[in-house]
Amino acid sequence: MNNKLSQQESEALIKVLKERFEKNTLRHNNINWPDVESRLKANPNKLWSLNEMEQTGGEPDVVGTDKNTGEYLFFDCAPESPAGRRSLCYDQEALEKRKENKPKDSALNQAKAMNVELLTEEQYRQLQQLGTFDLKTSSWVQTPAAIRKLGGAVFCDRRYNTVFLYHNGADSYYAARGFRASLRV
Repeated sequence: MNNKLSQQESEALIKVLKERFEKNTLRHNNINWPDVESRLKANPNKLWSLNEMEQTGGEPDVVGTDKNTGEYLFFDCAPESPAGRRSLCYDQEALEKRKENKPKDSALNQAKAMNVELLTEEQYRQLQQLGTFDLKTSSWVQTPAAIRKLGGAVFCDRRYNTVFLYHNGADSYYAARGFRASLRV
């Protein structure tokens, strides 16, 4: 698999990311675009992952920095769970467990193929402080091992101006449930 964008694709994506960055300044106080752009250009593999996030409807944007590493944090900031990443069960084990009406893939498989991670519950709640997301959809989030071991998985959404964490069988999938990704650059 070629995880590298052409020069033209890279420039087009950087333009989209810059426009989104400038349009949503409240998501990234005290972060300067030239610094982000420089880091992106120095990490073409991360740019490829951001393109995957963009192509599947995630609308990735900078939401902060890791205070320990200095890495920029990108989250999917689309109003609803990314359309190109819905109707997925949680992971490969859940996909294999389904005998009938299997979904096309799992959230963890797709995230791995994109070289990104599912948001944690904490990151999902952080995202919700930056706007209102998932008013009509829901998003799988990283599931604690103890829950997953028992066959479950967790997801979040926003209803009634409140962020909710729910559970479901990891093999379940719905047209309105996808996953939001994070990427460190």
